[in-house]
Amino acid sequence: MNIKDLDKEYDKLQKEYGDKNLHSIYNGGCENNPIVCFIFMNPTGRNIASYDTWKSRRSPWIGTKNIWKLFYKIDFLSPKIYEEIQTKKPQEWDEKFAEKVYEDVTKHKYFITNLGKCNQLDARPLPNTVYKQYLELLYKEIEIINPKIIITFGNQVSSILLNQNICVSKCRKRKYTKTINKKEYEIYPTYYPVGNGMRNIDLAAEDIKHIIKSKLKEK
Repeated sequence: MNIKDLDKEYDKLQKEYGDKNLHSIYNGGCENNPIVCFIFMNPTGRNIASYDTWKSRRSPWIGTKNIWKLFYKIDFLSPKIYEEIQTKKPQEWDEKFAEKVYEDVTKHKYFITNLGKCNQLDARPLPNTVYKQYLELLYKEIEIINPKIIITFGNQVSSILLNQNICVSKCRKRKYTKTINKKEYEIYPTYYPVGNGMRNIDLAAEDIKHIIKSKLKEK
């Protein structure tokens, strides 16, 4: 199975749980044994790939700025790409630049996805019941790309994926494991670093750098 084969299923769920005027936002980055798979919550209409006028990849965080600060802080984004992102207004992103950004993501060997692909106009909270509709598809994503480690952002996503109550402030840098299709994956919950969580971006970066450094030392 190819990762693109999942898009039709995500589109079906978009019609049920997302805004009818927006497209699903899927995933992007290194699809072959990335160092890290980063799992966020769900996309919003701030991503300019959400609309019919967009004719290229529909990957997370296109046309936004703040999350790329995190990837730059952990040395997962080239300085030149980071500077370009920070100087562009959302509407100045085009398909060519989005491809350029995700080529850099792929080069740094990480993969970006959301637990829920249901795209909303704003950042309204979604109930656990909606996110759980996406779990089996997320498992398939993980199985296909086969990441070395998984980092989940925020209490809600971390709790749903691990099927236990997680408080990220109380388990910093702690490893959890989850078996997906007979393979055990390491999962590390951390702070959500955008929106109201921007105040925690430095803590998230600190944790992620520590986790990745520790894993690379094991090699």
